[in-house]
Amino acid sequence: MKKYELTQNSIEIDNRTLYQIRALRDFNYIKKGDLGGYIESENNLSHDGNCWVSGNARVYGDAQVYGNAQVYGNAQVSGNARVFNNAWIYDNAHVFGNAKVSGYVLVSENASVYGKAEVSGNARVSGNAWVSENARVSGDTHIFENAHVYGDAHLGNVPVNFNCDFDPYKTLKEILNCPEILPILSGLNKNLDKLISTILTKTDT
Repeated sequence: MKKYELTQNSIEIDNRTLYQIRALRDFNYIKKGDLGGYIESENNLSHDGNCWVSGNARVYGDAQVYGNAQVYGNAQVSGNARVFNNAWIYDNAHVFGNAKVSGYVLVSENASVYGKAEVSGNARVSGNAWVSENARVSGDTHIFENAHVYGDAHLGNVPVNFNCDFDPYKTLKEILNCPEILPILSGLNKNLDKLISTILTKTDT
């Protein structure tokens, strides 16, 4: 059973026509008749689960929102992007290209996730941060302010806030300075101790 319909209210973006959606039944916090955000076609938003697009949010192109994902505010999801599970995209955030956002991820403020990047787990991307190319961000990692994570960088399962361009030595130093991490690694292996010393020395300036 369909949970929404396309209305005649429309906007133009990137030479595409997007239509405002209206709920056809009650689900989650949505009531029958509630107006939502804008999508290009029913391919952009699943009729299953509690996923929804609201506010001035826009989903178009081959982008898909499904599961229990929420897109709202002035957020945009476009290209071949996928937003699913319990992910929330909101404020002025933008997910596009072939990016995938899943799990309990929050992408907010002016953040962007694009290219072939993947953000999952309980990760947060906010501020003016962006995750791009083939980067992977997962676990409880928080990327914020003006941080840039790109290339083949993989960040995950480390409770560290990153607030810089992703530089391997600087980022590893942030990890090592985390009081929960360094005591566990120190003394495990001579080669590891040497690597830790090199990282800390290279970033002392």
